[in-house]
Amino acid sequence: MRKVAIVGAGMTPFAEHFSLGIRELLPMAYAECAGTVDKGIRTSDLQAAWFGAMGTTDGFPAGILADTLGVPDIPVTRVENSCATGHDAIRNALFGIASGACDVALVMGADKVRETASKDMIWEWEAMTRDMAWDYPLGLAQAGFALHVRRYLHESPATREHMAMVAVKNHRNGLNNPKAFRRFEITVEEALNAQTVVTPFGVYDCAPQSDGAAALVLASEDVVDRFTDRPVWVRGVGLGLDSVMHQHKKDMTSFPATVRAAKQAFGMAGLTPSDVDVAEVHDFFTGIELISYEDLGFANRFEAYKLIESGASGVGGTLPVNPSGGMISKGHPPGATGVAQCVELFEQLRGTAVNQVDGARIGLAHNIGGPTAVSAVTILEGTAP
Repeated sequence: MRKVAIVGAGMTPFAEHFSLGIRELLPMAYAECAGTVDKGIRTSDLQAAWFGAMGTTDGFPAGILADTLGVPDIPVTRVENSCATGHDAIRNALFGIASGACDVALVMGADKVRETASKDMIWEWEAMTRDMAWDYPLGLAQAGFALHVRRYLHESPATREHMAMVAVKNHRNGLNNPKAFRRFEITVEEALNAQTVVTPFGVYDCAPQSDGAAALVLASEDVVDRFTDRPVWVRGVGLGLDSVMHQHKKDMTSFPATVRAAKQAFGMAGLTPSDVDVAEVHDFFTGIELISYEDLGFANRFEAYKLIESGASGVGGTLPVNPSGGMISKGHPPGATGVAQCVELFEQLRGTAVNQVDGARIGLAHNIGGPTAVSAVTILEGTAP
């Protein structure tokens, strides 16, 4: 297979975009993405597109992308795979280019969660700042993940204090990120004393419902020099599945879908977890970030708490996790999140990120959803200066 690189990356802010629809968000994200292509790009350079979207009330998703970007003459494929949607769109575009079917492809992800028929599977909330009242009716995602995290806290040395430390870390990282939804710091005490959503999750353990879009341009090694001298190579991708039925799970303290996705991605890349310099890890809930440290191979079994306790997963630590602020601070429009994680890594691996990790060469991005039935991992490598 041919090597494939990301040559441009951009996104909208993640927020409650009540006045904007998918039709407005897609061009915003693409415009920023095109602006990062060092040698320029035209829509006529694009030969195919993959669009990750959980749902939209604007109409036919693939047609909306073709219409709003003015690319009706290229094939556009809509991808949906729960919270792994964005990464699966990247994965499909990668294989399309690597196979020789096309040389240049657009990958986009977008969602307007407040306007989809499935919004109550996540939750509805009524707050845009820390000073307003919160409303978190129970939904499928919280309840499903809560079963896992509560069991994990029972069997491991991790505590709710460690979950609160994840929330504090990610809020601190998001403070300087102009694309983040929640841009304020919190304390461990505030996280622990916040309104309960479902045990063991308080409000600050949960990512905010949000809208947004993100875009990447991928190119084959044969044509990458037309667009940039600083490509970010896609080294590995993985997609893992597992049962969605909790009663079928023998171990509630690990997510086999993540383990499978990571094994595929690291195998394809020829790398190991110790090679990763920076990571964007699924933190839809703080406890999921902790469990994922272990499933991705960053920590030994039941020792994830050591990474957060020691500061190793903070910016300036040995393995910074979620320097963008993660979903906890940045937000989580499911179709866009995986693409947006790779926007952050594109910036990190080119040395232009807001919370830049010094010397970052290898980046990993990860999502899990369904609520635990599907996971995706993407591994990127920057170009040596």
